[in-house]
Amino acid sequence: MSESPRRIAAAALGMATICLLWIEEPLVDSRHDAVYHWSGRPLHLFGPVVLDVFVLWLAFALFLFLARAPGRARVGVWAGIVLFVPSITLRNLVLLRFFKPPHLLSFALLGAAATAYVAVLLLWRPACAERFDRVVGLTSAVLGFVAILGMVLLVQIVWFGWQARSLNDPLPLHQPQTASTAATRPRIIWIILDELSYQQVYERRFQGLQLPTFDVLAAQATVFTHTIPAGVPINEDVSTAKILPSLLTGEQIDEIRSSATGQLSTHNPDTDAWQHFEQHGTVFQDALDAGYSTALVGWYNPYCRIMPAVLDRCFWTYGSGVQSGIAPGGTVGSNALEPLKFLAGSGAMYHLLRPVLRVPEHRVQDAKIHIVDFRQTTDVADSVLRDPSLGFVMLHFPFPHPGGIYDRKTGQLTTRPSTYIDNLALADKYLARVRSTLQQTGEWDSSTIVLMGDHGWRTGILWQTSPDWTQEEESASLGGQFDDRPAYIVKLAGQQTGATIDTPFRAVETRKLLDALLAQRIRSAEDLSAWVQQTH
Repeated sequence: MSESPRRIAAAALGMATICLLWIEEPLVDSRHDAVYHWSGRPLHLFGPVVLDVFVLWLAFALFLFLARAPGRARVGVWAGIVLFVPSITLRNLVLLRFFKPPHLLSFALLGAAATAYVAVLLLWRPACAERFDRVVGLTSAVLGFVAILGMVLLVQIVWFGWQARSLNDPLPLHQPQTASTAATRPRIIWIILDELSYQQVYERRFQGLQLPTFDVLAAQATVFTHTIPAGVPINEDVSTAKILPSLLTGEQIDEIRSSATGQLSTHNPDTDAWQHFEQHGTVFQDALDAGYSTALVGWYNPYCRIMPAVLDRCFWTYGSGVQSGIAPGGTVGSNALEPLKFLAGSGAMYHLLRPVLRVPEHRVQDAKIHIVDFRQTTDVADSVLRDPSLGFVMLHFPFPHPGGIYDRKTGQLTTRPSTYIDNLALADKYLARVRSTLQQTGEWDSSTIVLMGDHGWRTGILWQTSPDWTQEEESASLGGQFDDRPAYIVKLAGQQTGATIDTPFRAVETRKLLDALLAQRIRSAEDLSAWVQQTH
């Protein structure tokens, strides 16, 4: 029995859909997370996926068309489809993070399929043709139904891509005033080091780790010893995407979602209501109202897209893309090629085919992207720090967030195996750079510095299950124990003596703290301690 061209086209689209579901799903997800964090041109996100669908669709159609006539070739093509679809489906579920089966199960399923495939080819007899045709007919019908899903996904991808066509077009920023009433007030520099743990910096530092700049800062600033992270309940999903909007608005946020155009909505657990993220309801509007000029340099969150009207200067970056090698820095062609290379190089043959296909190790690729993000954010931040006209500044950096990109022994950035402990040393090194820059402009002592982590080091709740987790990290975290406290340090203008605040402090109150600093209601460590007591 030979298939009609229509059935071949439907079966081919069904197979293409099964093979590429893992890169299609993020683009049609109702929360639009991939779109929200995409920092490149939208065509370079949506175009490659559409191109890959058509490439695989045509490839499968060609194979099925050539295998229409009865014979061993037809058996080989259809037996491959029937036997390998389960392992392909399992891989989709793993990549989409529906569940994480034991590696042995994936290899066993693939090995069983390969063994059965070889057996079918060797034991095939013409007498089996009628029974085989029934299997082919059933498989073809199932693929036809999957093809309907594939067509729906394809239409959705094109539609969402059209909606996102202006995703990262430059938006007009706030126009700074010619004269600032904050000219005689201290600059306020709010620094967020992503995943900076209080425990690892000050309370139980890893043996041999030197953090001299953090030590000097503690002798001149107020260190909070018990900060409760914003945005989420303790020990649950700790996400920068939720925490930063919470810090900016001063409201608890437990869920976020994006529109297809990349605009943010947040969910408040106290009111159980979704609301559009209102940039004028943030601390940056408070700073403008107080007469300050504003600047933001950030990572991961699309700050310049969601808050342009309250920023006089803005830069954000996030070099990672969706989990297929589709990256903001790629072209349509390279981003279309990467998923196909990953597809060909995944599974049991990955380690054999990776060198031939020139697919870098995921760790190395991620480290390269992380290093680019580090360099871009710190370089722009340096120029912002040197500009004294920018009175209220927020800097959000991608470190000490894992994976490791620094070798504390050599003092160099690296794509070789590195750890969170190394990244802490990098954070200390960059903090010294901030201090030196402000000292050169004569503004270190006269500036107020609020330095914090957005959340603690997510050991057992995230990183311990990563293949890059090291014995050093296991030891530093006492076996993956999670301490939720982020570091939180405030150096007031003119402060020269260190202090600590042991009262539990909810980081969601950071907007109120910054407002008090903007209004100069807090001028000393004693004022700060009293303010925290009142807030508590």
